[in-house]
Amino acid sequence: MSKTVGILTAGGDTPGLNAAIRAVGKSGILNHDLHIIGFLDGFRGLIENRTVQLPGEKLSGILTIGGTILGTSRDKPHKMTIGNKVMDMTDVAAETYQKNHLDVLVCCGGGGTAKNANRLAQKGLNIITLPKTIDNDIAGTDVTFGFDTAMGIATEAIDRLHSTAHSHHRIIVVEVMGHRAGWLALGAGLSGGADVILIPEIPYDVNLVAESIRKRSRKGSRFSIVAVAEGAMSRQKADAHCAAVDAVKKAETDESKKQAKAELAIVKRSLKNSTLELSQQLEELTGLESRVTILGHVQRGGTPSAYDRLLATQLGTKCTELIMEGTSGVMVASISGQTQPVPLDSIAGKNKLVPIDHSWVKSARDIGVCVGDC
Repeated sequence: MSKTVGILTAGGDTPGLNAAIRAVGKSGILNHDLHIIGFLDGFRGLIENRTVQLPGEKLSGILTIGGTILGTSRDKPHKMTIGNKVMDMTDVAAETYQKNHLDVLVCCGGGGTAKNANRLAQKGLNIITLPKTIDNDIAGTDVTFGFDTAMGIATEAIDRLHSTAHSHHRIIVVEVMGHRAGWLALGAGLSGGADVILIPEIPYDVNLVAESIRKRSRKGSRFSIVAVAEGAMSRQKADAHCAAVDAVKKAETDESKKQAKAELAIVKRSLKNSTLELSQQLEELTGLESRVTILGHVQRGGTPSAYDRLLATQLGTKCTELIMEGTSGVMVASISGQTQPVPLDSIAGKNKLVPIDHSWVKSARDIGVCVGDC
């Protein structure tokens, strides 16, 4: 009997999502006569039972298209806004699963999607996830699709900023996406020849950063490129953030927890303008004009790179294999160039951060790039 497979895309849009949808659908239809149903706009579409049939002809021509043909959202099944209320809708999700006679639900998404999918798996649903995010921060897999495209876009932006930085003898501070993990800023910074790379995993000392720029200036280099992840913090702000988080964890009463959370919110708000503050500080400390370029969502858009299309296709076809084997409760990971299942409950809620002794960090140091702590 033919199996019915549901598929949704959740969280931020990422290059390669359509390639993954195509791979699951085409390999399933051609080789196993699977019936593919798409849920629109992430988990909200699952809750509201908004579907689209995905026969083979609908999967043609989407390989090179950015974004996702299914739409996406950041809704969480266990905390979904319905009218004026926030409600746990996981039971409704399970009902939709049953109404559509699904044998498995494939969820393409990042870390948040993995957590949400794991909650549904705990409700008894057969779930498989595919790891996508431009941040490359999902535990259990070497790489996520979307990362390569975003790194290429950020690298090209840094390449282009070199000429204006050189012409005007400026410091150009380039903010790259990455709240918790610095993979994107580190990779693009190295590839683009940035002089300073600042990532969340290594709190920076602005005085050391300024001195590295002054040293370049004394040697005749009258411009510098600073690649900074949006979640990078100075040592002072990192200490304040850690203290605020610890205060929340240690709070013993409702009142003390409420106060601690309010103080943590204040600290988090102070981080929102960190890149602009960094630029101003560097201008004051070096005497060089400093300008900020925030790449923002441009990093998510456009045609996926060849690597991301290939990776998404490999993960998608492996997903179909696992479906036919009856495997569920897993994420399809890329490990040492091979695709393999990883238990979903072993990676949900975990982030893959840049180790401070990672080879990329070492390479940056070896070629004289300042990473903020020396």
